[in-house]
Amino acid sequence: MTSPSETPSRTRADAAASPETAAPAVRSVFALKDFRYVFAAGATSKFGTQISYLAVPLLAVTELDASTGQVGALAALSTLAFLLIGLPAGAWVDRMRRRRLQITADVVRAVLFGSVPVAWWYDALTLYQLYAVVLVGGVATVFFDVANQSFLPHVVGRERLGEANARLMSAEAVNSVAGRGAGGYLVQLITAPLAIGVNAATYVVSALCLLRVRRPEPAPKRQPDRHLGKEILEGARFVLGHPLLRPIALEGAATNLAVQMSLTLLPVLFVRELRLSEGLLGAYLGLGGVGAFLGSLCARALGRRLGHGRSMWVIGLAVAPMGALIARLDRGPALWIAALAWLAITFKIGSDNVIKVTARQELTPDHLLGRMNATFRFLVTGALAVGSLLAGLLAELAGLRAALWTGAGIMAVSWLLIFFSPLRSMRELPKA
Repeated sequence: MTSPSETPSRTRADAAASPETAAPAVRSVFALKDFRYVFAAGATSKFGTQISYLAVPLLAVTELDASTGQVGALAALSTLAFLLIGLPAGAWVDRMRRRRLQITADVVRAVLFGSVPVAWWYDALTLYQLYAVVLVGGVATVFFDVANQSFLPHVVGRERLGEANARLMSAEAVNSVAGRGAGGYLVQLITAPLAIGVNAATYVVSALCLLRVRRPEPAPKRQPDRHLGKEILEGARFVLGHPLLRPIALEGAATNLAVQMSLTLLPVLFVRELRLSEGLLGAYLGLGGVGAFLGSLCARALGRRLGHGRSMWVIGLAVAPMGALIARLDRGPALWIAALAWLAITFKIGSDNVIKVTARQELTPDHLLGRMNATFRFLVTGALAVGSLLAGLLAELAGLRAALWTGAGIMAVSWLLIFFSPLRSMRELPKA
């Protein structure tokens, strides 16, 4: 809600740009029609993405007989775009209308993933086509994600960012349960290629929802003396030079690196080494969605109770030993212990996604939102590509378990990046 002490100091232009100030009687962010469409678009596309998250590596393992190194390469290519174009994407997003860019990205992803079941039907599917689909689809995802997080403050206003992010992250967590669980069962029922076709359809639905958003988006300011390199550097300097944003970015990258090393190898561990079913793998990964959902629900309360800065490292310390339990995953009791550890890790991820994303948006002025989000995506999501490649390489050279233990070690110390920063004892974070 808009604070009474803030309202008189806002200009008329600010009031016109903020849905909350224009309509202070609104009690829930869902009362904003445009947010409902943005929410529906994100929830639908994320549901489909979670299906392919499981279906693509399973397709590679079961249909194309991919090795652990090839599975690692496939996972890396899906996020490599964040390393290749993540930084310039932020500068480009700041020059474009963000809703239109998201719709274009959805259409591109629908065509790409829709090509997989078509090629499979004609017995023409190859591992190289999968490589191309996930790589180019990753490029579209870069633009969609950066534009989406930069578009949200325009839709709901800065005063409702915490609530809006909590709703979006809760939906994403639910989709992790439903999408990954559905992915495992769809692979069993209709095969992996057709499950990926379901993902393609969700991108079409997402684009249609975004077309219904009616709130006018201001045209980006055109400056003839703009230079792409300088704009990229300005965004990177803002994040890496900021005493609060820098530790958030580095800790997020370290956590993602560690988690991705485990996730990349789980399909191989479950299906090939332990001879467990795809459905059980989907249920295991879906349990992580429960953890993320609970974390997103508890995030705002934890931030108020512990302090927004302090909660970031306290939760990280609490889950530091959990990676070791996943590295010991096996049949029998070890499977259930690892599942509970995965639940705890994803609880941290869910709370982080609310507290840290809101902090990022609140600490950044409007004209730098795209570049800030792109810099974060470059570091945090780029770490996924590095983690996937590292997992595949270590699994080939030292064995699958050695790769899992390496990820566990990184996870055990990543919280120290927040602890040794000004965030350690902060209760409230400053705003832009």
